[in-house]
Amino acid sequence: DDEGDDDGNNDEDPKDNDNDNDGDEPNKKNKNKVDDDKNEDEEKGGGDGNEELNQEQEEEEGERKPVGYCLNLDPATKLVPFGASIDIRDTVDYKEVMKQHKLGPNGAIMTSLNLFSTKFDQVISILDNRAYSYPPTTNSTTSTSTTASTPAPTKALDYILVDTPGQIEAFTWSASGSIITSALASSFPTILAFVVDTPRCATSLNTFMSNMLYACSMFYRTRLPLVVVFNKCDVVSGDVCMEWMEDYETFQTAMDDFMASDNCGYYASLSRSLSLVLDEFYQTLHRVAVSAATGDGVEEFWEVVQKAAGDFEEDYVGDLKCRVEEQKMKRKALAKDSINRLQ
Repeated sequence: DDEGDDDGNNDEDPKDNDNDNDGDEPNKKNKNKVDDDKNEDEEKGGGDGNEELNQEQEEEEGERKPVGYCLNLDPATKLVPFGASIDIRDTVDYKEVMKQHKLGPNGAIMTSLNLFSTKFDQVISILDNRAYSYPPTTNSTTSTSTTASTPAPTKALDYILVDTPGQIEAFTWSASGSIITSALASSFPTILAFVVDTPRCATSLNTFMSNMLYACSMFYRTRLPLVVVFNKCDVVSGDVCMEWMEDYETFQTAMDDFMASDNCGYYASLSRSLSLVLDEFYQTLHRVAVSAATGDGVEEFWEVVQKAAGDFEEDYVGDLKCRVEEQKMKRKALAKDSINRLQ
């Protein structure tokens, strides 16, 4: 897979190992080549900064020395700027999927995710083995019997980062996306992090409202706690957007100024109406401003994630239990109805 060789790990020519005794000059050239490749990789990036944010989080992990585990579920990316222990590109060839099935970019992404989700139970098994360490079983012998006691598993990972495709519809509203999120949520406390481009939201209220609608759709689709991450706060402060979410009157004032400077017509009226509807929705969202480039706000991000994890235990787990009970009641009702028909 040509796309999986962009990390620079295979840049060193094996033939150089045979020339170790010819002097230090070949080693210096080889070292400079690796350093140049690393500098080239660091200059790549774009979009909302989702992958760069994951890289910054992993670097933050290295400073505080917690243990993390990273997954990449984007089959179309050429560069993953963080160390992914599980990479969908190692299993599914995105370009080959486009060729064989004659698909476009988004169709190939969805098909790749569908293929990968068929084996996602194996991924959950790997994550479970990495997330918990199981001490050996101890046997206790008495005069009458021998009993085996199994110690409780200990937590081996602090968190698992899962980078999903940037095309929200391809993941959130697809069958494979539902399978993956449900499988993760049934095994681990799971939180969604929606990365938003702060400069674009701050300069256009229409873009801000569109992103909030995306967040609303993901929240109600997955029923998982959601953290809105305002990235690129080193360019434009995320306080403005967070204030719009917290104070309805402030947003209305900004909307008045926006309509005065740019006559948006019906779209501005629609945004004003939606802001009233979403005002209650904002109360359930967690929000934080970060910079993937400078690392500002990463510590606050993890604090917000801890709070969202508490919401997962209270809201999602309780809702899941209710849904399980509903399914049991439906099965009993269907079985009772079948018996009545036979009689």
